[in-house]
Amino acid sequence: MSKTKDPGFGHNSAENVKGTINKDGSSNIIHVNRKFSIDDLYTFFIELSWWRFFAMVIASYTVLNILFGIIYVTIGIEQITASKGSFFKDFLNGFFFSAQTLTTVGYGGIAPKGILANIIAAFEALIGLTSFSFITGLLYGRFSKPRASIRFSDNLIIRDFKEERALMFRLMNSRKTIMIEPEVSVTLSLNEKNRENQYKRSFFTLELERKRITYLPTIWTIVHPINKKSPLYNLTNDEIQKLDAGLYVLIQYHEESFGQKVYQASSYKFNQLITDVKYTPSSSFDENGYTVLDHQKLSEVEKLD
Repeated sequence: MSKTKDPGFGHNSAENVKGTINKDGSSNIIHVNRKFSIDDLYTFFIELSWWRFFAMVIASYTVLNILFGIIYVTIGIEQITASKGSFFKDFLNGFFFSAQTLTTVGYGGIAPKGILANIIAAFEALIGLTSFSFITGLLYGRFSKPRASIRFSDNLIIRDFKEERALMFRLMNSRKTIMIEPEVSVTLSLNEKNRENQYKRSFFTLELERKRITYLPTIWTIVHPINKKSPLYNLTNDEIQKLDAGLYVLIQYHEESFGQKVYQASSYKFNQLITDVKYTPSSSFDENGYTVLDHQKLSEVEKLD
């Protein structure tokens, strides 16, 4: 077996410790006392989920218009349009004039007349131009950032394999593109109590039946043979299921969509392990001879014959 001295996760542990990498590949680390830098803003907005990103854009846009709408009412709504005699109606005029100024649309129905209103409108237009340039750059960065789109099976399985046993999971590309030269590495993390009654983690680089292929158009079953070289060799299936252990998976491949190499990580806990089953075939051929790949069958298993 190949024991890894330091895979970067640290050896100190605790009972039922959670993995440092989530199933979707995101970090599971809680950061405290971390200093926030202005340089982190770009990374923060790029890594936000799409709905959070657009929610922040809409919220910021609304708050700015409310703020400037109140300012226009405060300095006198008469400096941009005639008063309606109601604070709410005057505020609405200020709000919509602010929206026109911030976006530089300028319908012409309302225009600043006083010097103070012109100064505020000019300053607001500058904020609008700067803000929308920033948002445009972020949108381009979010769309152009190379990302893998790999789905991993929800489960691990152990089954008989070539007169031995094997630990398996499956993966596939969620996109229609073909994965060029995919390469995968799998690290086993074992959480055990030592003689000092302290929990320590041990890491092993698992040998795989194949860790690299030329291209992947369908589904790839990752196979770790449980032979004499495996850290799981002397354990029964039941003992393996009860281990406080997990797998860390890293895959890299050339993505056609971006024309460059991309990476994706994932993880498994051994409580996701199923024994004495096999994966259901996920591809078949139609009447015209085309290969049909069913994405819903990625995690589907059936009993061994």
